[in-house]
Amino acid sequence: MLAVRTTTEELLAYLVAFDTTSRNSNLDLIAFVRDYLAAFGIESTIIPSEAGDKASLFATIGPAGVGGVCLSGHSDVVPVDGQPWSTDPFTLTPVDDKVYGRGSCDMKGFLACCLAMVPDMVARPLATPIHLLVSYDEEIGCTGVVPAVRRLGVDLPLPRACIVGEPTSMRVVDAHKSGIAYVTTVTGREAHSSMPQLGANAIFAAAALIGELDRIRAELVAAGDPSGRFDPPSTTVQVTVVGGGTAGNIVPRECAIRWNVRGLPGFDEDALLARVTRFGAEVVLPKLRETAPEAAITTDFIYKVPPLSPQTGSPAETLALRLAGQNRTYTVSYGTEGGHFQAQGIPTIICGPGSIDQAHKPDEYIEISQLRACERFLAGLIAECAG
Repeated sequence: MLAVRTTTEELLAYLVAFDTTSRNSNLDLIAFVRDYLAAFGIESTIIPSEAGDKASLFATIGPAGVGGVCLSGHSDVVPVDGQPWSTDPFTLTPVDDKVYGRGSCDMKGFLACCLAMVPDMVARPLATPIHLLVSYDEEIGCTGVVPAVRRLGVDLPLPRACIVGEPTSMRVVDAHKSGIAYVTTVTGREAHSSMPQLGANAIFAAAALIGELDRIRAELVAAGDPSGRFDPPSTTVQVTVVGGGTAGNIVPRECAIRWNVRGLPGFDEDALLARVTRFGAEVVLPKLRETAPEAAITTDFIYKVPPLSPQTGSPAETLALRLAGQNRTYTVSYGTEGGHFQAQGIPTIICGPGSIDQAHKPDEYIEISQLRACERFLAGLIAECAG
């Protein structure tokens, strides 16, 4: 690959063409980014997944041994299965002032902007380095970035600020809710449906647990959002998938409930889980064990996305507001990888091109004007780091 200037749209076309749906490998995309950076003399550190089928990439432009600013984005995208696309989702398609394609908005547009600005980064004598981090598996729980983040400040540089380029329409976001998902499995006992007294109905028991989750949900809605910044204005609880039973004439032995919590910053998720666990143990399980001493209720984590908490006046916030020409910050209710960086002690904000309203939908697109705005933001960052 030659070290030549490539436009954001050209790079975005390359990135969109890689089908990095989370169920697939992202290694071809990572190799493309590695080779692109190498053409400009930039070395990359590849951080493979445990299975070896995916990887994150970390690279530094500028001096070593200095904190620097990290630009972070994920490479995976959500599925297109069953969605009525008007264009090929893995071919970037320009229409008027937009470009269409899966990941164009969420969030390969940001990655393309970063890569397009690399020639400017290497052309300037940066006093403060700019780090690039490309991750995986964000769309299935923000898990893929964790091994890379844990190395920051260990064998990789610890940035003094991080900008996660999720689509915010280039507004500076300083806070978002947590996201934590569970599966609660109820195990009872089968019996012929004409003789229910010989069994223990797992679906009835699961329904009682769902009722408790709904009571908790209503209490949280009533408690609201003291900060007044979030929409919806409360911590939320949702039951998302329920599955159980074998046949119409069998008392069901098992029922699984998938549920999640999106917590305001500072929300005590452990206390909520303890309440649900206690309700199951004290109210639901004794009824099951009247006929099925072996009955059980278990709850397992699926994933946990930490919240992003406001850090007023942090280096990341101050820098991003200045570069964006803004004087206030915003919140979002969706989760990002930002909380993992913040938990590592790195001041973090979210700011990237495109609107989240376009993400995960058929005919996903990003406006060209948003790409240009991100380029201007990054040009300002380069000037700051050179100064």
